[in-house]
Amino acid sequence: MTTWEYATVPLLVHATKQILDTWGEDGWELVQVVPGPNSENMVAYLKRAKA
Repeated sequence: MTTWEYATVPLLVHATKQILDTWGEDGWELVQVVPGPNSENMVAYLKRAKA
């Protein structure tokens, strides 16, 4: 059975791709993006299989 670990990551509108690419290189998969505390930010939820 696969077990997962999760991360919550703040995203800046002007650097979203760079931030997600960096996490993706470490094996994290994007699950969802939701609005953040203000219009300049979003929050990404990511997961990856535990080793």
